[in-house]
Amino acid sequence: MINVLIADNHPIVRHGIKKVLETRDDMKVQSAVGTTTELFQALAEATPDVLLLEMDIPEINGIATLRKMKQHYPDVKVLIYSGQSEDVYALSTIRAGASGYLSKTAEQGALTTAIEKVSRGGMFITNELAQRLAFDEGTQKPRRFFRKLSTREVEVLKMLANGKRNKEVAMGLNLNEKTVSTYKARLMKKLNVDNMVDLLQQAKALELY
Repeated sequence: MINVLIADNHPIVRHGIKKVLETRDDMKVQSAVGTTTELFQALAEATPDVLLLEMDIPEINGIATLRKMKQHYPDVKVLIYSGQSEDVYALSTIRAGASGYLSKTAEQGALTTAIEKVSRGGMFITNELAQRLAFDEGTQKPRRFFRKLSTREVEVLKMLANGKRNKEVAMGLNLNEKTVSTYKARLMKKLNVDNMVDLLQQAKALELY
């Protein structure tokens, strides 16, 4: 039996996922939560085999939540299930410890397939994503830039792209403001820009808005 913990802030999504998983004799929804506080409370009560984690779960950034969870519960397999761009976030979440990334636009059957695969210790990404990551076509210039970025740099860029000031970025990622400024300088260098307007344009190209 594969015990699954669902972490998504949308009640209808949680209910829908539970209904899908209930059709399987080999899967059981251990619990379903809507915030990171509830997530860590649930993990403290019972350890699941697979955590199905929404990228934008409230309270703590999704990647920061993933890192914290893997630090305290390293044996729990994590499948990111999100509406955010695969091209940008799949690699970041896998670098942070996720065992797979599944878009919410995927077919229903892909969800159970992904859960089953990561529960066995495998890695799950869609074939389409694997192909896009393997080949850089002329129209994929933003992805080539993205691969130069660390997971933390992506987090900083996302928050900046969403209008956060240095102080807010620092608080959200548990950094000091000087470190945030350093990350901004690195981002500008890696993305070949010399001002914030162009940096935010690159963020838009990477679908971080």
